[in-house]
Amino acid sequence: MLRAADLPDTLAVFPLPGALLLPRSRLPLHIFEPRYLQMFEDALKTPQRLIGMVQPNPLPGSQGAVHSIGCAGRVTQFSETEDGRYMITLTGVSRFRTKVENEGFCPYRRFEITWDGFDRDLGPIESDEGLDRVRFLDLLDRYFSTQQLSTDWETIKEAEDELLINSLSMLLNFGPEEKQALLEARSLETRRETLVTLIEYALRGGGEHKELLQ
Repeated sequence: MLRAADLPDTLAVFPLPGALLLPRSRLPLHIFEPRYLQMFEDALKTPQRLIGMVQPNPLPGSQGAVHSIGCAGRVTQFSETEDGRYMITLTGVSRFRTKVENEGFCPYRRFEITWDGFDRDLGPIESDEGLDRVRFLDLLDRYFSTQQLSTDWETIKEAEDELLINSLSMLLNFGPEEKQALLEARSLETRRETLVTLIEYALRGGGEHKELLQ
């Protein structure tokens, strides 16, 4: 596990709408654009092997802007295809806040960042003392039925609080701004409350999520 002292002050970032990475969670990525292939290969040359995942900022007049809070992931697995693409897995390390973008020549984007305020991300697995599993799983059952989703219920029932809440936050097909709200949640309990609000909104007809969970 990386320590705070191991974390760099500058980070390569990968702006990808809807792709959410959370601490201690895993995100599979398909890397094929030349600039991101270079980013990945450069990350492998560093001791930490970190890549920052951020959401583009869609506000009017914010062309090219990204949200200030993202999450850094360590490359923990990768394989190369015959045509030079990579299938990689990032394991979430800690959230960060962007400060200033580096303007030097580089095919991908790099930011000066700070890790301040996210000490909990480097700590032990979180639990959610306020989680009522019976009510939460009932809500999920109604949501999955409405959205025609399927999943392994035994795995969900046995999952630890953090794995359950973070996996659902990452996998359910919410929009980029909703994903950002889940990322910025101050605690696991706050993330679960946000997740419940989004699911209840969808059940009231606020959106359609057709992706299949396996």
